[in-house]
Amino acid sequence: MNPDASNKFARIISTLFVPPSFTIIVYAIFAFTLETETSKKILTFLIPFIFGFVLPIAMFFVLRKKGKLVDQDASIKEERTFPFLIAIIFYLIGLVIMRNFNLNIISIAFWFCYISNTIITIFINKYWKISAHSMGVSGSFAALLFVFGWIGFIMLPVVLLVGWSRIKLKCHSISQVIAGVLLAFISVYLQMYLITKYFLFK
Repeated sequence: MNPDASNKFARIISTLFVPPSFTIIVYAIFAFTLETETSKKILTFLIPFIFGFVLPIAMFFVLRKKGKLVDQDASIKEERTFPFLIAIIFYLIGLVIMRNFNLNIISIAFWFCYISNTIITIFINKYWKISAHSMGVSGSFAALLFVFGWIGFIMLPVVLLVGWSRIKLKCHSISQVIAGVLLAFISVYLQMYLITKYFLFK
């Protein structure tokens, strides 16, 4: 693959697999495997779709239009704090709705990770531009592995592909990508284990 073609491919991967994309993928799977009632299946997908995909994506485009983000990669780390804070508000609203409708504890546990991991990212981002793309895909990988066991490894090639794309596009260093993968995986897996084991939201 020539350099131009590989760069275009990396851009396609990076654009398709933004962190919100994994929200609809994982929660679509959760909706059809964890819930038995039709209404809860719909809510398990709809709540994350709105608060974890539509609103964050819409916010991104608004900020880009207003010039609050320098480019589609949010390359300047200082510009990332505000959208992260707004995203946390979206996630908190989603969490309250999930609890009110008593959705499966696994769905709630993973959603809680959105809040906690975003808070962690904000603090890290003050000093170092950790890869949010890598965190998004790796956190989803951890969630699927936690719920479905070895079948979750089907997500591993996507983790590697997304990490490669961010490095190829020079959006992140290798260490920033690896750190994002490891932090999200360990954080999500551990939090989901603790929350589901001790029913912290029951």
